[in-house]
Amino acid sequence: MTENQEFIYESIFSQVRMGFLSIDEIKENIIEEIEDNGFEEEISEDWAFDLIDKEFKAVTKESKNWKKPTDTERLINAFDELCSMNIIALHNAGFTTSDGEYEVVEVERSLRKKKVSSDGYCFYHSQDLSRAIVKENPSLYIAFQKIDNENDKVTVEVGKKVTEVLKRNGFTIEWNEKPTTKIFIPDFKWQKIYSESERDLLDYDNVVKLMTRKR
Repeated sequence: MTENQEFIYESIFSQVRMGFLSIDEIKENIIEEIEDNGFEEEISEDWAFDLIDKEFKAVTKESKNWKKPTDTERLINAFDELCSMNIIALHNAGFTTSDGEYEVVEVERSLRKKKVSSDGYCFYHSQDLSRAIVKENPSLYIAFQKIDNENDKVTVEVGKKVTEVLKRNGFTIEWNEKPTTKIFIPDFKWQKIYSESERDLLDYDNVVKLMTRKR
């Protein structure tokens, strides 16, 4: 592959392996990415689509040997549990930490419209997730804080709640209990295949519903 083809292949690999988007959505994204980077003369639609189909077939085949529950399934359970504890927990929240913080604020606004205020939040973003789909030493970082909070003790308490739930769901955690340090989950392997029948983890309205349904 050329350098530009490698660049597009890495994007295809990530989008298929993350499992948040349908094949059609990924194909649309990749064509847009090729055009935005001016790769049209070098990279054909057929080449890109063929790779997308091959990657999806490969991960589908691999999934038959995944140990259940997967790390991904356990993380989903942990985040649902955190939501039930009034802590906003978002999957794949943007591309950077700032993106994730923005998404959290949007969820908080929706909660406050329903007369609810969260007791904290946590999330991982797509750059974090990219470290969990690699073959060697996969891992995941989790950010945490509380909306409109500048008290380090409050921040640490949110972190402790998040780590307790993660441990309860079988994860080994590395965290020095400092307010500015993200929670680290070593040996975390992301394993997910897109399915129309599954809940859309990127639909944060579901988080609002989870946090308000018992109120």
